[in-house]
Amino acid sequence: MNTVYDQLMKSYESLRGQTDFVPKIALVLGSGLGDYARTIRTAAQVDYHDIEGFPVSTVPGHKGRFVFGCVNDVPIVAMEGRVHYYEGYPMTQVVLPIRLMKLMGAKALILTNAAGGVNPHYAPGDLMMITDQIASFVPSPLIGPNDDRLGPRFPDMSHVYDPALQQAVTQAAEDLRIPLQKGVYVQLTGPNFETPHEVKMCRILGGDAVGMSTACEAIAANHMGMKVCGISCISNLASGMTDQPLSHEEVQETADKAAPLFRALVTEIIKRIGKMEMKR
Repeated sequence: MNTVYDQLMKSYESLRGQTDFVPKIALVLGSGLGDYARTIRTAAQVDYHDIEGFPVSTVPGHKGRFVFGCVNDVPIVAMEGRVHYYEGYPMTQVVLPIRLMKLMGAKALILTNAAGGVNPHYAPGDLMMITDQIASFVPSPLIGPNDDRLGPRFPDMSHVYDPALQQAVTQAAEDLRIPLQKGVYVQLTGPNFETPHEVKMCRILGGDAVGMSTACEAIAANHMGMKVCGISCISNLASGMTDQPLSHEEVQETADKAAPLFRALVTEIIKRIGKMEMKR
């Protein structure tokens, strides 16, 4: 019977047959950062379709490929498009790309996304550093038999988002004079947008932004010992906080407008993390 680890190794061997690039930082490009790969001094590109056993994103605007190269001489691997649980994949497949980037050598992970604002003090276009998360509404990617080669059976989640990386994000925003919100991200399953009362629930629980990705990826990365930081682009106010009907087009439009600041911030974060010493 194929295990999660066996499937992961098949994808790893397939990818390694196409590039031997070793990244220090892994970057997941969410909505608003779709064209960030243009800023990377590219060494190799690999389409998801060309990796054995790799899940392929079906979301409009997601190119579906790994880009390997350097940003300010820091070796990185960037995902142009992520896989979502709502696309019908098992959660172990959703986080396979994260585990794969760790096997390739990445020690730090930068997660980005477009999210709905639950905090009434947020506005569309704001950037929010994720300080913590609520992932209780989606299956944990660690459900099932644990493989100690990936991580411990009961990993600690006291600091899902690494304090040192959070400090690097904060300093990067300050140096660039980019306003930065700080808050808690809630992952729901999607693909439907939330109802007004679901938004109220998220706010009561302490959430500041809500989306359909990211939290499960952060759990898998922590399980494997990666340092994680996350940035959300607040693309819209969540349901019930405005009379405007929600749509994917609105999310993409707002994310695109915020993209220049988003790109600048991510580049500065990569530069700072690249100078940090990181062990497993």
